[in-house]
Amino acid sequence: MTRGRRPRGEAPAERRPAPRKGKYYMFSVVAKSYGIHPQTLRLYEREGLLKPSRTEGNTRLYSEDDLKQLELVLNLTRDLGVNLAGVEIILNMRRKMEHMQAEMEDFVRHVRDELRKTNEEGWEEKLEQALVKLPPSQIVKAPAEKGS
Repeated sequence: MTRGRRPRGEAPAERRPAPRKGKYYMFSVVAKSYGIHPQTLRLYEREGLLKPSRTEGNTRLYSEDDLKQLELVLNLTRDLGVNLAGVEIILNMRRKMEHMQAEMEDFVRHVRDELRKTNEEGWEEKLEQALVKLPPSQIVKAPAEKGS
């Protein structure tokens, strides 16, 4: 993601559609309630740190999720002293981690489903359908070690 101002005439990246349901807050209300200058909010949007929805009249509207994102950005910048480039990296890493977490949950769900199916169908059937069939082997019990 490039930083700084976009050239004149260039369309803004990824505009979110106008909101449908839920609570939304206007630009001035958000700036006043969080004690930030409106230019700071505009900067965060320009840098891609916030993506508020827009009305047909192009008015910015902030959802509850946008406010959570803003609180995170403010926490990183004000309380922890992270610059905007660092905030961008942290937010990207969070998104990637959330995506990876979702993938892991899907994988675990798939493994559980397969185990459940295997238990219901019986492992003997699965063994018969295996790609590589192994001959039955004798189980050999190892001698117990002395002193155990």
